[in-house]
Amino acid sequence: MSSNSFAYNEQSGGGEATELGQEATSTISPSGAFGLFSSDLKKNEDLKQMLESNKDSAKLDAMKRIVGMIAKGKNASELFPAVVKNVASKNIEIKKLVYVYLVRYAEEQQDLALLSISTFQRALKDPNQLIRASALRVLSSIRVPIIVPIMMLAIKEAAADLSPYVRKNAAHAIQKLYSLDPEQKEMLIEVIEKLLKDKSILVAGSVVMAFEEVCPDRIDLIHKNYRKLCNLLVDVEEWGQVVIIHMLTRYARTQFVSPWREDDGLEDNEKSFYDSDDEQKEKTDKRKKPYTMDPDHRLLIRNTKPLLQSRNAAVVMAVAQLYWHISPKSEAGIISKSLVRLLRSNREVQYIVLQNIATMSIQRKGMFEPYLKSFYVRSTDPTMIKTLKLEILTNLANEANISTLLREFQTYVKSQDKQFAAATIQTIGRCAANISEVTDTCLSGLVCLLSNRDEIVVAESVVVIKKLLQMQPAQHGEIIKHMAKLLDSITVPVARASILWLIGENCERVPKIAPDVLRKMAKSFTSEDDLVKLQILNLGAKLYLTNSKQTKLLTQYILNLGKYDQNYDIRDRTRFIRQLIVPNEKSGALSKYAKKIFLAQKPAPLLESPFKDRDHFQLGTLSHTLNAKAAGYLELSNWPEVAPDPSVRNVEVIDLAKEWTPAGKAKNENPTKKFYSESEEEEDSSDSSSDSGSESGSESGEEDEEGDSSEDSSEDSSSEPESESGRQSDTENRRVAKRNSKTKGKGDSKDEKKENEKSKTSDSSNAESSSVEESSSDSESESESESESESRKVTKEKEKKTKQDRNRLATDVSLLDLDDCEYWDASVLVPCLVVNPVSTPVALPTPALSPSLIADLEGLNLSTSSSVISVSTPVFVPMKTHVLLHRMSGKGLAAHYSFPRQPCIFGDKMVSVQITLNNTTDKKIENIHIREKKLPIGMQMHVFNPIESLEPEGSITVSMGIDFCDSTQTASFQLCTKDDCFSVNIQPPVGELLLPVAMSEKDFKKEQGMLTGMNETSATIIAAPQNFPPSVILQKVINVANAGVVPSGQDNIHRFAAKTVHSGSLMLVTVELKEGSTAQLIINTEKTVIGSVLLRELKPVLSQG
Repeated sequence: MSSNSFAYNEQSGGGEATELGQEATSTISPSGAFGLFSSDLKKNEDLKQMLESNKDSAKLDAMKRIVGMIAKGKNASELFPAVVKNVASKNIEIKKLVYVYLVRYAEEQQDLALLSISTFQRALKDPNQLIRASALRVLSSIRVPIIVPIMMLAIKEAAADLSPYVRKNAAHAIQKLYSLDPEQKEMLIEVIEKLLKDKSILVAGSVVMAFEEVCPDRIDLIHKNYRKLCNLLVDVEEWGQVVIIHMLTRYARTQFVSPWREDDGLEDNEKSFYDSDDEQKEKTDKRKKPYTMDPDHRLLIRNTKPLLQSRNAAVVMAVAQLYWHISPKSEAGIISKSLVRLLRSNREVQYIVLQNIATMSIQRKGMFEPYLKSFYVRSTDPTMIKTLKLEILTNLANEANISTLLREFQTYVKSQDKQFAAATIQTIGRCAANISEVTDTCLSGLVCLLSNRDEIVVAESVVVIKKLLQMQPAQHGEIIKHMAKLLDSITVPVARASILWLIGENCERVPKIAPDVLRKMAKSFTSEDDLVKLQILNLGAKLYLTNSKQTKLLTQYILNLGKYDQNYDIRDRTRFIRQLIVPNEKSGALSKYAKKIFLAQKPAPLLESPFKDRDHFQLGTLSHTLNAKAAGYLELSNWPEVAPDPSVRNVEVIDLAKEWTPAGKAKNENPTKKFYSESEEEEDSSDSSSDSGSESGSESGEEDEEGDSSEDSSEDSSSEPESESGRQSDTENRRVAKRNSKTKGKGDSKDEKKENEKSKTSDSSNAESSSVEESSSDSESESESESESESRKVTKEKEKKTKQDRNRLATDVSLLDLDDCEYWDASVLVPCLVVNPVSTPVALPTPALSPSLIADLEGLNLSTSSSVISVSTPVFVPMKTHVLLHRMSGKGLAAHYSFPRQPCIFGDKMVSVQITLNNTTDKKIENIHIREKKLPIGMQMHVFNPIESLEPEGSITVSMGIDFCDSTQTASFQLCTKDDCFSVNIQPPVGELLLPVAMSEKDFKKEQGMLTGMNETSATIIAAPQNFPPSVILQKVINVANAGVVPSGQDNIHRFAAKTVHSGSLMLVTVELKEGSTAQLIINTEKTVIGSVLLRELKPVLSQG
């Protein structure tokens, strides 16, 4: 029957899935030993049957029911094998639910989850971003150390994913991997550093959380991203806002000086009596030094202020603690209104907010005094909220409002909540202790409470009165007498003990009452509480010392009772007192001082707030709530005396952009003097970073737009802000020379205004570099003369043409990824060939260049002051050729190919290949061409133009360009003649996929330091010493790989640098000679596959003689 119903369910689309389970269970016979449990077993069998169905609808219904079971807290772990089978389902909805299930149970069922690891790895390449993210979540939920390398690779790939959602999950996985294997910390920090540069608001909060978990002490990772995080803060999700704000609070406390200095010394205006005039003058000068807030400090405070209006209580609380800890005291007052608003939330939120307000109100009462009535207790408040509000009201009490508060407290004392009423009495006592004007009033009110019917109220009043009387013992003998009479009616141990202590301390002021009290207490000694017994012993000792005639026998009787008491504390106290007050032969020297010991003047107790010591914890944290340091708590550091260097927060691309200018255009400037002073640059950078809003725009997209606009502007003479940098040019463009300078001057000024307005409104996603240059160009253009502006217009035309070239030069050092740009035309290729002015000239391709472009390119160079990594000319070009087509196979046509190690004229991502064709026959071969290219995915090929004919015994060399996508995969195609076609293929040696790079030793070490861990491969080479001279090592390495030589300051270390043609990834090779006949070969690169292949090729070459 169940099978029939199952078939029916499949036909109806799975809508009756729940009935299926009910119908199946109803058929179970309750016979046998399993009658009680068989229904649950059958339900799960039913789900298993649905999961094994061929219909997706049944599987989907089963997964929905299983996820529903998990949501209700039911155990669904036994369904794990059935669910795992569907992990490879093609239905995305099923796959999502399967991953939800696996995240929950992968840790419990590790062995079964490991069986599906290959499926998860395949899912990491899935086109759907949700599937890729879910697969990473499941993979990171399998807590097995053996798969740590797989998780590490998955996280690295996900961190570079195009989808911000996947990158967000990569940040979450970092924390899981770190908790599983803390030894992966260094490699995880590299991923965190990469993700911190991410400009997606989806990723920001997650990566900061990973930073806080893995390496919270690496403040240096935050420097370059500080302004970006401040500007993204408003747009990040609420959870991320809380995490980022807490992290930035800690950052600010380490990088900025205290803003509270401005408040110091304002009250101490009077001259000290003993100070000389000179000393007074020095103090005055110190106070007169004005405090100037760091612009980045102001940026953080300003950008967090709008979040006080957030609907999320945690965000408001985070901003409040930030203002409390890092803002000037005069500005912190704005948080009080937002915190009071949160008191309308649920009781849990109220509890946390009130705790933080209680801490704040101790130090700065003025912040919350205007909102005094907001802290009045409501009858519906739970006890924990009531006591917190009482605490705040006590902190806010002063001479002006105490009368109002005492009337409020009188109402609270009558509350049915006895715990709250007792807390109110304690509050009245604290107010009486803190405000001397109302001490007598409060004391008389508390005495009136002694006649209250409620025993708890009376007991609490006695305890508070005892504390108040300690402050003024001589004035209140009548109160003590009144309290002595209460001993007959009060039964609360603490209250009875307090009365006895008071009588004992003031036994000389009440000489008639005290012995009688001791007599009554001796009768009931055995039935009293331990706390009361101890005070009876103390009272007896004090009376023995002051009035031994009346109380000597009573005291001895009480000491005898205490000697045999069940409580060892009382027995110890009895022995101690007997030896101290009753002199005998064994008594020591202390018995002489018994009176001074027992009747010494006791200091009055300090009635302090329980929140007084919590201010050393960061507000809003669990540690502050518990008043104890919780696991994972990061303490706030003290303000530095001197602010660290603020330039560390400047993004490097700004300075590079200013330095990359054509050399011929800066002749009139002093090369050693910067155009702007350092202080102006810092102000500009801080202003631009604070006003630019969100920096989440794509920089590569921005560059493309600028490139398009530069082409348009060269036609209609409009100007771009980026090109207006005030540099004068000594060469004029022909097209510019033809135009009327007056007309252009007018049009240029108008277009400049339009362009500036346009940039203000629509260019919110620009990087900081463009905004800094824009602001500087605006201010400069106003102060320049007309002649300078005309020469600047000439400069603009040239800069517009070379802008794309200069951006291409920045591939290795800028923050932009230019891999998505189009292939260049042959006429634009020249900058890549003449980047390094020191290198030898390279033969230019045949296409002719316009004279104006040649004039521009002559002045193109890079400033030597900046650390630039540039492509250089090859050190060595091997003459080795490879057979493409043998003359026997090609029916007389022979073809060989070689790699000339020159930049390809057909595309900057292509490897240049030279093909030499030979006609070995005695006949002419016609129409030699290429067709039917069979290339792997992503690979591209630019073929040579068809050759009309090749004479007998003739030879011709042609060039091709192949984009191998940084792999050694084979490029297959057909080489055809007029009559025949021959299948051929080209497989590149790994060393030919590189371009040599010129860099300094310092830059090499810096880049090598960032390519460690899984990006580093090494091997030990054993060879004869004669194989290790510098010239031999240089020849062998350069013969295998197209790399540049890096100058080295050590004779035993040889360094080579290159970058891959396709992606521009650095390939760093180090040969370090060891003692004896061994050497260490180290290769650092992001392209780990190419690195390992290159290592395998270099190792035998360096080893052989």
